[in-house]
Amino acid sequence: MDREAIQERFGIIGPSAAIRNVIDRMRQVSQTDITVLIQGESGVGKELIAHAIHEMSARRHESMIIVNCGAIPEGLIESELFGAEKGAYTGAVERRSGYFEEADAGSIFLDEIGEMPASAQVRLLRVLENGQFTRVGSSQIRTTDARIIAATNKDLANEVRNGRFREDLYYRLSTVVITIPPLRERREDILPIFETFLHRLSQKYNSPAKKLDESARQLLRAYRWPGNVRELRNVAEQTVVLLRGEDVTAEDIKPYLRGVTARDGATDLLPVMRGGKGDATEARERELIYRALLELRLEVREMKEQVGKLAAVGSGSIAVPREMFEGTGFPRERSDYVIVREADKADYNSLIEDVAYEIEADDNGRRPPANGIGGGSMQPVRQPQRDEDSDEASYADWDENEHSAPMEEADEEALPTLEDAERELITRALKKFDGNRRQTAKALGISERTLYRKLKELEEEL
Repeated sequence: MDREAIQERFGIIGPSAAIRNVIDRMRQVSQTDITVLIQGESGVGKELIAHAIHEMSARRHESMIIVNCGAIPEGLIESELFGAEKGAYTGAVERRSGYFEEADAGSIFLDEIGEMPASAQVRLLRVLENGQFTRVGSSQIRTTDARIIAATNKDLANEVRNGRFREDLYYRLSTVVITIPPLRERREDILPIFETFLHRLSQKYNSPAKKLDESARQLLRAYRWPGNVRELRNVAEQTVVLLRGEDVTAEDIKPYLRGVTARDGATDLLPVMRGGKGDATEARERELIYRALLELRLEVREMKEQVGKLAAVGSGSIAVPREMFEGTGFPRERSDYVIVREADKADYNSLIEDVAYEIEADDNGRRPPANGIGGGSMQPVRQPQRDEDSDEASYADWDENEHSAPMEEADEEALPTLEDAERELITRALKKFDGNRRQTAKALGISERTLYRKLKELEEEL
């Protein structure tokens, strides 16, 4: 039977070289009883290839048993595969034969072989070596002449390296390996498969035949098809059932593609190509690249903030630590520094002057009373005299000596010093609230922590 006849008989669609290689390998192994391992991603059609191998073999008149190793609970898989005697386990009320007995003289297809538990792997290895097995709960050796065709969507060699699959079983299973590439690696097969599905499903649902325009064709070829042929059939079925018109465009198909909206373009759907044996190494490399990109992103963000501060200060603006504005309601930015620009100086000028004066007082070892540093609300300590005719009035333009001259000329005996005023204010407040420090701090507009520090300074002075 030639290649075209095999494709037509078993419904293997696609003109790609990869599919031709798969069919050629099938023709070589079908006439023998050799064990075959079919590898490929989920949805590429591994079961279809297994059926074709069985139907092309001399065992085609016998049954082919299909077993999904990943769907059977670990505690039952051995009894399902090899049978069990009555009373072998709880619930075993009668003797039963297993799949290997039923597949005698035929074929058994072990799908998702990579999910098989270790205990069952040992029994399977013995069957592969000499065709012998025992039922669960029995010591009687039985034989089977079942041909084994296995399939997996995992890299079994990598599973062996990680200790999740027996190495000796891997070598017995992989006598002949047939690898089915995913759709994204054989894009010339996408449109023939999709159009075949459209034709079959239109007949099944008695729907008008659908015709793809060029935009739809380009989209189907560009999409990465993570679900492979299974996803392709799903999209074709939705297209037949849900679309009323006969002409199908890219905008019609996009809602049915995973993660694609009507505004996305085909360029966003191109895949990140992955290798075969180097997947683990590439995964580690990608992880390192992602970490480096995240660190670089954080560094760039910090750099942008620093450049913004320098640019703002260089243009005549003022960069003030955010903590200086705590409790004032100004401003609402979340950065560590508050950049007060030229246009905003009129609104923030007096507040910034208070902050700057607080910094100056702190450098001298003293703080003005009732200021908001330390968690309280910020209240003006003193206001520098501003020139109403100038737009450049700010603390940076304020001359300390010039504005402090009137204070020096005033009668010093008429005004208490800051220390005396502070001491008097705290003493009166404590007396008013009967020594309650929390109420005193609240009344003075400072935090309790600041009040404790002030009281300690007063005690040291006394």
